[in-house]
Amino acid sequence: MSKLIGIDLGTTNSCVSFMENGRATIIPNAEGSRTTPSVVAFLKDGTRLIGSAAKRQAVTNAARTFSSVKRDMGSDTRYTVDGKSWSPQEISAMILRKLKEDAEAFIGETVTDAVITVPAYFSDAQRQATKDAGLIAGLNVLRIINEPTSAALAYGYNKGEPRKVMVYDLGGGTFDVSILDINSDTIEVLATAGNNHLGGDDFDQCIVGFLLDRFRKEHHMDLSGDPVALQRLSEAAEKAKIELSSLQKTDISLPFLAQASDGPRHLEVELTRARFDELTGHLVSATRGPVMQAMEDAGISASQLSGVLLVGGSTRIPAVQEQVRRLTGKEPSRDINPDECVAMGACLQGGVLTGAIHSMVLIDVTPLSLGIETMGDVFARIIDRNTPLPCQHSQVFTTAANFQTSVEINVLQGENETASGNKSLGKFKLDGIRRALRGIPQIEVTFNIDTNGIVHVSAKDLATNRSQNITISGSGNMSPSEIEQAIRDAERYARESEKRKSAEARDDGAYDV
Repeated sequence: MSKLIGIDLGTTNSCVSFMENGRATIIPNAEGSRTTPSVVAFLKDGTRLIGSAAKRQAVTNAARTFSSVKRDMGSDTRYTVDGKSWSPQEISAMILRKLKEDAEAFIGETVTDAVITVPAYFSDAQRQATKDAGLIAGLNVLRIINEPTSAALAYGYNKGEPRKVMVYDLGGGTFDVSILDINSDTIEVLATAGNNHLGGDDFDQCIVGFLLDRFRKEHHMDLSGDPVALQRLSEAAEKAKIELSSLQKTDISLPFLAQASDGPRHLEVELTRARFDELTGHLVSATRGPVMQAMEDAGISASQLSGVLLVGGSTRIPAVQEQVRRLTGKEPSRDINPDECVAMGACLQGGVLTGAIHSMVLIDVTPLSLGIETMGDVFARIIDRNTPLPCQHSQVFTTAANFQTSVEINVLQGENETASGNKSLGKFKLDGIRRALRGIPQIEVTFNIDTNGIVHVSAKDLATNRSQNITISGSGNMSPSEIEQAIRDAERYARESEKRKSAEARDDGAYDV
């Protein structure tokens, strides 16, 4: 049996681990680093660069380099290079395949099985897209697990004392907060909340906006439409953000940032931590709502928390840590590495699934309510948010018109009382309903959510037993035939890449003496 790996597929960086001597161990990549930038670049000769190599050349190849793709998972976004377009799943699969290959090189064995993490607040479409990305990468995805839950598993494994903890997870592109009850053999998620568009990228963009404004005022030039300048500004912003986590001020120096008619233009700016905090204060404040909602849904107060775990690189920002102290009255725990704990927890969950770890039960929840649209734009909830997984709930509905022989089921996810205020996950039609006056037919709608958080919905006319069902996939997700084609494309590229490497090795060897 091949080794199982745990993967944290991150917005900014990804990480992979495996079980070694009963413990989760981080696998370094081919470059020797413990995390891999989630960046993919396409060169003009057809070669792809993934990870640090892709990130290094982003300035000179900005239009053909893609990062933060995780934010587009489950959407219909496409990335086009040389007339060919790629889905977020396919770009993510390239990152996953590198992690898989690095793991195989490190372990010395074939790797096929994996547990992959996602933000707790990922929608059904985003979860399915992540699973599809794993499939395209040649992985058998045994489980999709929420990132805060995975971090808590890494923190709580083999620590016997019962306690309630908050996981505050601010990564590169998403924010999650979960309340968990950890016991000797059980980790139960009590509640989760979050924001899928709040993370370190947004902090970077605040600095970029500040630098664009400063350059515009000093040189009367607008660089917002210059991809190369924007890439340089983004890299400088990320570097400044990191430095301001330990310093009170940093100097941003970008020579030859633009060319004017009378010569080059440079940017020299001093950015203080106080100014950075002003620029990003609204982002830090935006984490308050999910924190309070999670505690309310869990039915606990901050005083009942045993501790707070910080997960994700953006939690190194001092203002973020101060926000946690204000909201919880707790000093955040530093018992786990915020960049590595999610991958380690995923690996431990894999150990539970394969039997390598015994007597450990993980109980997760669905992050958002699920239901259907009924007459009058009403959202009829069938499964409430924070319901433990897996789960199955049914509810009986009826027709809105006389002699109606079919109904369209609009499956919704969200918390708005109106149907139009929530996200539609998909629609399907139930035909062959027995003709009757409105209100008489009995149509049972059943929601089933599996352990991966993926939704299956069925509808049945109780009079005729005619039924219809659907496994939800968002409009931006790939069809089975598209996934099969993507798998073939990925495998073909892998073979061609291997041939190129072999040819290059032979060429290099021809000059050896």
